[in-house]
Amino acid sequence: MNSYLIKGSTLADGKIKDVLITSGVIEEIADEITSNAQTIDGSGLILLSGFVDMHTHLREPGYETSETVLTGSKAAAKGGYTGINAMANTNPVADNAAVVEQVAALGKKAGYVEVQPIGAVTVGLEGEQLADLGKMNKSVANVRVFSDDGKCVSDSLLMRRALEYVKSFGGTIAQHAQDPALTKDAQMNEGALSVQLGLAGWPSVAESSIVARDVLLAEKTGSKLHICHVSTKETVDVIRWAKARGIAVTAEVTPHHLLLTEDLVADYNAIFKVNPPLRTEQDVVAVRQALADGTIDIVATDHAPHPAESKDCEWAAAANGMIGLETAAQVVISTMVNPGLISWQRFEDVMSIAPAKISGMSNQGCGVKVGAVANLVLVDPKAEVKVSSESESLSSNNPYIGMKLSGSVQHVFYWGRQTVSDGKVVDLGEGT
Repeated sequence: MNSYLIKGSTLADGKIKDVLITSGVIEEIADEITSNAQTIDGSGLILLSGFVDMHTHLREPGYETSETVLTGSKAAAKGGYTGINAMANTNPVADNAAVVEQVAALGKKAGYVEVQPIGAVTVGLEGEQLADLGKMNKSVANVRVFSDDGKCVSDSLLMRRALEYVKSFGGTIAQHAQDPALTKDAQMNEGALSVQLGLAGWPSVAESSIVARDVLLAEKTGSKLHICHVSTKETVDVIRWAKARGIAVTAEVTPHHLLLTEDLVADYNAIFKVNPPLRTEQDVVAVRQALADGTIDIVATDHAPHPAESKDCEWAAAANGMIGLETAAQVVISTMVNPGLISWQRFEDVMSIAPAKISGMSNQGCGVKVGAVANLVLVDPKAEVKVSSESESLSSNNPYIGMKLSGSVQHVFYWGRQTVSDGKVVDLGEGT
C-alpha cells in the first residue's frame, strides 16, 4: 500500500498542516513533515474526514440498468464519499441476511467506498410483517439501520414493534414519513401552484403527522428513530420539539431540499419529480436553519438513479427521484457554507462524522487525527463549477446540470488508498 504526504492543507478548524498516511492510517500531523511518501499538494484545499451517505439507492440486485454497486460506489467516491448506506428497495428486497450479505460483498469487491446495507423493516416492503431484523444484524453484513424507504411503515403497531425489536441490539429504524392516505395519487407539493398546474397535491401534514406519531413511539419504546429526507417547516418543528423533550430522534435533509423549490415543476420537467416533493421557499429556509442549528443532524443524498425512459415521459408516469452523490458536497457548500450558515467544522459533522455515528460505521467519520483510518477527502473551496452531464452513475437524472455550484472534490482516500485524484476516479481494476 502506498504512503502519501498531504502538504499544507487546511483542516476544518482552520489550521494548516502536513498529514502523513501510512498503511491505511494517519501516522502523523504536523506543521512540517519530511517523507519519501508520494506527495499531494494540499495548499488551498480543505482536508476533511471522508463523507458518509446514509441514504443511497444502489439498485443492485434487480435494477442494474439504473445502477450497480460498482457504478454507485464510483459516483460516491467522485463526490468525496468513503462510506455509503445502501437502501433495501432492490429486487429481491434486502429483507433477509442473504441479500444484505450480497450487497456488502459487492461493495467490498468494488473497493471504492465502504458499502453498509440497510435492511428492510418489513417483508417485501409490504408493511404487513416484520422482516427478520435480528438475523440481518447478526449476519456478516452486520445491519444496524432498517428502513422501508420509498414506502412508509404506516401501521402504528408494526412501527412500535420494529422500534422495540431493534432496541435489543442498538439498531435504528429510519422512517420514510409519508401518510399514504393523505398522498394517494399525489404528484407535487400541495398549494397554489399544484392547483394552477392541475396536479394532485402532496400536503406537508402527510410528512409531519407521521413524524409526530413516530417520535412519540420512540419515546414510548426508548428506541432510536431516524427521519429520512425532511422537507417541510412543520416537520422541523416536530423534530425540534422531540429533541427538546430528550427523544432519541435524528434527521436528515437532502441536497435538493436545501436548494430546489416547487417552482421548478412549473414546466412539468420530470427531472424535478421526487419523493418527498420539492417544497416552498419557506420550507427551504426552514430546513437550512434546522441543519445549521442541529435540529437536522445530517445531509443524505437519497441518490435515486433511474433509466432515461423513466424520466423522459409525462409527469404523472415519471418515476420519483434524482441522483446526487457527485454533487451533494457542492450543494451544501453553495447553500450552507458560503452564505455563512455553517462552518467547515459543521460541514464535516453533517457530511461525515454524524452520519457515520448514526449508521454505526466505526471506521468512518473519525476526523483528521493521528491513528484514525485514512478515509479522507480534499476539497477546493474556491472552485466554481458548472455541472455537466458527465457522471460515474449509469443514470442521468441529475437536476443540477447546467447550474453553477461552489466547491470541488479533488482527492479522496479510502483506507489510505487513493480513489480520486485531481477530480478523476482512479481505476482500481478488479477492486480489492
